[in-house]
Amino acid sequence: MAKLIIAKQLAGKRVVSGDGEELGKLIDLTVEETTGKLSELMIEPNPDSITVRQLKKEDGLVMVPYASVLAVSDFIIIDKRAMSSNSTSSILEGYGR
Repeated sequence: MAKLIIAKQLAGKRVVSGDGEELGKLIDLTVEETTGKLSELMIEPNPDSITVRQLKKEDGLVMVPYASVLAVSDFIIIDKRAMSSNSTSSILEGYGR
């Protein structure tokens, strides 16, 4: 049985990558109007994060595709490789790959 989480409970949760890098704090979610499915997370970026410094920002927030979410509990865990394809190559270059 799926666990239901109210969106209000998610606001303010810390967003981290699968390798433990703190990416920022969840501010809001975007939802597809026609399907009602979550499409993106709006994250207030952690200024110390190498990863988020390389991502495109809109009004100071980083938009992360919902498809990159691995898990939600005390933190929201994101798969860096599943983040937007335009940003992924520059992220991996930053890690010498």
